[in-house]
Amino acid sequence: MKTLIWIASMISIFCSNIVVAQSQTEDTADEKGTQAQTKPLDIKEGTQETTHEVVINGEPVKYKATAGILMLKADTEQPKAYIFFIAYTKAGGTDLSRRPITFSFNGGPGCSSVWLHLGVLGPRRVLMADDGHSHPPPYQLVDNEYSLLDKTDLVFIDPVSTGYSRALKDEDAKAFHGIDKDIESVGEFIRLYVTRYERWSSPKFLIGESYGGTRAAGLAGYLQDRHGMYLNGIMLVSPALDYQTFQLDRGNDLPHILFLPTYAATAWYHNKLDKTLQADLKATLDQVEQFALGEYARVLLKGDTRSQDEHEAVVKELARFTGLSPEYLAQTNIRIKAWRFVKELLREQRRTVGRLDSRLTGLDYDAAGETADYDPSYDATVQGPFTTTFNDYVRTELQYQSDLPYEIWSWDVYPWDFGRFENRYVNLAETLREAMTKNRHLKVFVANGYYDLATPYFATEYIFNHMGLDESLRSNVSMAYYESGHMMYIHKKSLAKMKADLAQFVDSAVPQ
Repeated sequence: MKTLIWIASMISIFCSNIVVAQSQTEDTADEKGTQAQTKPLDIKEGTQETTHEVVINGEPVKYKATAGILMLKADTEQPKAYIFFIAYTKAGGTDLSRRPITFSFNGGPGCSSVWLHLGVLGPRRVLMADDGHSHPPPYQLVDNEYSLLDKTDLVFIDPVSTGYSRALKDEDAKAFHGIDKDIESVGEFIRLYVTRYERWSSPKFLIGESYGGTRAAGLAGYLQDRHGMYLNGIMLVSPALDYQTFQLDRGNDLPHILFLPTYAATAWYHNKLDKTLQADLKATLDQVEQFALGEYARVLLKGDTRSQDEHEAVVKELARFTGLSPEYLAQTNIRIKAWRFVKELLREQRRTVGRLDSRLTGLDYDAAGETADYDPSYDATVQGPFTTTFNDYVRTELQYQSDLPYEIWSWDVYPWDFGRFENRYVNLAETLREAMTKNRHLKVFVANGYYDLATPYFATEYIFNHMGLDESLRSNVSMAYYESGHMMYIHKKSLAKMKADLAQFVDSAVPQ
């Protein structure tokens, strides 16, 4: 049972081991229910508008909030699904040809847009403790002085079966639950919104977190090739682009190399390293990265032909960099599984560390177990505050009324259809490369958390270093790093830095 709980964590919200998901979601469907398949018999397209003001960087920003649905139709004009969205547009006669617009979504797949919405981008945010822990309930929303609304209008999209978005009564929701089907439906929503709200001439951006990075890369190609819609920029938050870099399958040694710096950062945070390594995180990570790409990679690639001396030397260095015992590392065949690491690092203290944010710790019933009972950086930190505040906010402040459950996270999208990637690792990095090659003005910003054990920062660096981008285009990619996890914005210091980084990126990608 504990293994299944960890697997659920691995596929939940922000990214996953979807191959595992496909094998076990039938068992979990009855447990989770089928709320997301509940479809009203009579749904009509419509929106609710309200006006507000927020202070950003000391300046008041007046804006209009629009919450509602747009119908997706077949070529026959027959409605087939509707997508719920919340848009924020700056008031005051802004020239739309100069005013950027950003389309935002989260990951999963199966996740609503609530995290980026109420975490960093929107004019209201969930109040968290400065270090990223949650406050006791009842939870609060506060004005977001770090919102990106001063730089760009914002549209938050809930893919079909998430949030309030649903397939219509006579349609099969599974028609939208696949990598290409999802890109097509979200792409159609973007085209329709841009057309209805007269934003074709506006500078356009996408921002996606985790699987939202998979979606954003796919959309960059789809919008260009299908609709001739060229983007100014893409912002990727803890993205999942090449699944080979984080799926810890037997025979795939690559993730073991790429996870190692995050193990070291986690051990550093919890003061499990020796004094020389505890002195400076960045200097320590430089050492770990060199070891990971050097001796560690060499010995892993040698497999069973490595000598005993080589094996022992690597075990010694792994112990020094991870805080784990040499005996334990020898038992792992020098291949550390993330779901074991979160349990092993603080086992003597009867604590586990988070997967989405390894700074945060949890309590397990059985300290001797192989896997954690839950992810303390999701279940015990963000799930309650974000779910509660959104459900109150959408009905009270935004005045949008619906009795449907707002599916923060939907299990009904599984099994997810990987189509052209069936029986191989998903990799949308090539689609992104093609889009950047055709649109040489397209810029990409990547936000990475040092304590992210879902999509480690070193794996993301590896992906971009192996994309094969022409040298003339490499400067179009910029990366930033935060002393937080997958959702770096729950940490207030990282939130402030992230706002500054995103604002600078938007300015750099819009023609002056």
